[in-house]
Amino acid sequence: MKAENNSNKAVILAGGQGKRMKAEIPKPLFRVLGEPMLEWVISACEDAGISDICVVKGYKEELIEEYLGGRYTTALQAERLGTGHAVMQAVPFLEEGLEDAPDGNTLVLCGDAPFIDPVTIKESLILHRQNGNAVTVITAELDDPTGYGRVIRSGGGSISAIVEHKDATDEQRAVREVNSGAYWFRTADLIQLLGRLTNDNVQHEYYLTDTVAGAIAEGKNAGAYKSANPQIIRGANSRRDLLELNEYARMEVIGKHLDNGVEFACTDGIIIERSVEIGQGSEILPGTILRRGTSVGKNCIIGPYSVADGCVIGDNVEINTSQVFDSVIENGAVIGPYVHIRPESRIRSGARIGDFVEIKNSEIGDETMISHLVYVGDSDVGRKVNIGAGTVTVNFDGIAKSRCTIGDYSFIGSNTNLIAPVRLGKGVYTAAGVTVTRDLPSYALAIDRGELKVRQGYTLKKMDEKKMDDKTKKEITKRKKDE
Repeated sequence: MKAENNSNKAVILAGGQGKRMKAEIPKPLFRVLGEPMLEWVISACEDAGISDICVVKGYKEELIEEYLGGRYTTALQAERLGTGHAVMQAVPFLEEGLEDAPDGNTLVLCGDAPFIDPVTIKESLILHRQNGNAVTVITAELDDPTGYGRVIRSGGGSISAIVEHKDATDEQRAVREVNSGAYWFRTADLIQLLGRLTNDNVQHEYYLTDTVAGAIAEGKNAGAYKSANPQIIRGANSRRDLLELNEYARMEVIGKHLDNGVEFACTDGIIIERSVEIGQGSEILPGTILRRGTSVGKNCIIGPYSVADGCVIGDNVEINTSQVFDSVIENGAVIGPYVHIRPESRIRSGARIGDFVEIKNSEIGDETMISHLVYVGDSDVGRKVNIGAGTVTVNFDGIAKSRCTIGDYSFIGSNTNLIAPVRLGKGVYTAAGVTVTRDLPSYALAIDRGELKVRQGYTLKKMDEKKMDDKTKKEITKRKKDE
């Protein structure tokens, strides 16, 4: 016998254009906290145990395909003729496996309503199955239901109709329970009901809501599940709506971290994606953006005005006004201000990376200090190394990139150039201004002091007397005469 969830499917409607968004992408691909609204809906399905998903695409269908990357079945609604017509395009998907699971069920969701939640999905399915419903409408109760279709219940709690706001009587408009646009169907009944839909209406479209009336007319059970989460109703028809969705989601995520012991003295400009994890006692300062599954350990200070994208950050780390991408920052490291850590880097425990330092695809050892004005690319730096200001690992020769290695306890003088590939042993010192082009043995000093040549009076030919004060003009005139 198959597991219960194996017979459950989901159809997500993602064919809308969203003209008022004023952008050439499908509306479900607009982002809330960094993720397309479509992804929010997909993840809610998967978290509820539903992985057999068909996404109905339409406008700019190639962008939906590109985003999904073959993860799910898709169906094309070439003409947008209503929600019922959209689900009709998924009938071949619905028919797959129906003989083996004749009592299977299908969830229909809107790809631009991101706040559907797994609890609502699972609990509405339980009610749907217990009552033997052909269709179960997922509803919510709103303080202000203006503009939404009202759910009219009959005796015993069954649904008798869904009445659009414009068609409702005053008594019906007083009802605050509204249709969310999400439904559970017994799959076999859904296929049958779709086959009987007509477009005999002003818009000449096929409405999915008509399946409810169709089920009732045929004597099938039609029910409604009222979600405890009224946010499942929310969608975005304009950029203003999208901003509101982002702000709601932003504060919900911040609230979750507050409950988990994370400190926020002020939330201005803070954006934390929902996949981010933060340990107790950490403080997130204004203007900070944490993205793509970043994890932050305990007792860290992140910000102000910092970005961590796809990073693993240990305990007791400080990141001040810096940007870190796809890298690992180990316990006790101090980063910033104005540091750029590029992908595939690892900053080991206790390292200190100061202002105007860029690190790319490199490992920086325990307690190493890179205080300011340095570029380290494609390099392996040992522990307790000191790298002076102006140092550059010259890792690209115009054709290929090569690596540098700097051994433990080395001291790299200011304005050193390391021409990769070079390997410096343990305890190597370089004098200021050295260009290193070959490997250096451990405990060596590299120094290059060519003859210093001084040409006296040379700059007198270059200086513009018009820009000088009177005293300097007289001095220059006198020097020129003496020359």
